Amino acid sequence: MARPGTQVAASIGAMRVAMVASECEPFAKTGGLADVVDALSRALGQQGHEVDVYLPNYRGIEPPGPVERLDLSIPTGTGGQVAVSLLSSQARGYRLRLVDHPPSYNRPSYYGEGGADYPDNGFRFALLARTALESMRAEGRPVDIVHAHDWEGVPAIMMLRHRYAATALGTPGTVLTCHNLAYHGWVPREQVQPQLDLGDSVGSPYGVNLLQEGILAADIVNTVSPTYAREALAPECGSGMDEALRYRGDRYIGILNGIDTDLWNPATDRDLPQQYSAANLPGKQACRAALCAELGLDPDGPLFAMVSRLDPMKGFDLVAAAAPQLLAEGARICVLGTGDHGLVEGLQGLAARYPSRLAIAERFDRALARRMYAGADFFLMPSRFEPCGQGQMIAMRYGTIPIVRATGGLADTVVDADAQPSVGNGFSFYDADPLPLLDAGRRAMAALDDAPRWSKIQQRAMATDHSWRGPAREYVAAYRRAIEIPSG
Repeated sequence: MARPGTQVAASIGAMRVAMVASECEPFAKTGGLADVVDALSRALGQQGHEVDVYLPNYRGIEPPGPVERLDLSIPTGTGGQVAVSLLSSQARGYRLRLVDHPPSYNRPSYYGEGGADYPDNGFRFALLARTALESMRAEGRPVDIVHAHDWEGVPAIMMLRHRYAATALGTPGTVLTCHNLAYHGWVPREQVQPQLDLGDSVGSPYGVNLLQEGILAADIVNTVSPTYAREALAPECGSGMDEALRYRGDRYIGILNGIDTDLWNPATDRDLPQQYSAANLPGKQACRAALCAELGLDPDGPLFAMVSRLDPMKGFDLVAAAAPQLLAEGARICVLGTGDHGLVEGLQGLAARYPSRLAIAERFDRALARRMYAGADFFLMPSRFEPCGQGQMIAMRYGTIPIVRATGGLADTVVDADAQPSVGNGFSFYDADPLPLLDAGRRAMAALDDAPRWSKIQQRAMATDHSWRGPAREYVAAYRRAIEIPSG
């Protein structure tokens, strides 16, 4: 039985969902959060659900179509009111709702400047949440689910519990998706009331950890892969949230992300020198030849690619340590990304010695990334931890075989072709050390030399379904659980 105030009828199945997030592709993006909010919202829309995405109207955002404007007066923790406009525009499969308050959002960056967070981030994202809830009240259209993303979306859950518990909004179910447990959203005690409009009963005497409060308050909490959900229960992976996550018991789950299979499709990708598919693979060889020519690499050897932030968390130091031996055994390596320049220096020395075997592009380049996904034989992703990861899924979509450390979403998506020969779609290793990575690379090169075996691995990789259809159904199941949980 649905909780009082929800709008969904179980016999109909369609739900109204409000996404509250700090990023959404292509309007505001710093990482994978934006991709998930957009792609999941579209997938839910395709399955018949009505989705609104509430997003700050950051500097430079262009609405996707004609705009409807709703002017609101939003209560604050100081006892006053803030004038806010809500700009609504139809995106692909969902309605984008931009919270327009220039003093809060018309800034050079989303979260902070000069390496420091904006000191009023608590207020900025509480304003996002409260505007979302006030718009529902003003329009007389409560939702069935409030889906908050990371700590920036948590104020929507907290406001529902502490400021809107007895209103016309009813008691929608709440879901919190934790994309990155490392960012907590800390608000010191003296700022909790003015920024968040939450009393002393919330948080500790020192302040409020928004992510922790959201984990404890949401009806359902999830991370973005089943393996990472289990890993995060341990102190070494939980970023200080492990105790709160353990406390939630079976209301804490892992749902694997997908990728946009229309956006990532070698058969239609205009950035490639030649398009191809699993049924027409000669085009991939043309992409390989073009990539080697572009980067000045000798094509006569196995080609490894890495597209990543260049830091130890992503295992870049493992790649740098294994690279000399891989090169000595005939490999070619290309790297694209930005990050710790000190880590790159060692590889740059190798590139100077072996310019036809190693290429480093220390920059952000979307088009080159696509050409590397398409042109390489292998994709390196030896992350120390990876909540989900998209690179390995994209690589498989393009017929490039991933070599990964078996952690988080990498363990959930890549099946080692030696350990499970009939279903393997990549190569994996466990210990975060250069030698296991080197061993996985050698095993991958041996498979490449066995043409019939290689063809089967490549076809299995390209046939793996990483679309959002399955994950969207899992989120719908989580929404139904949230609705069925008694309010309060």
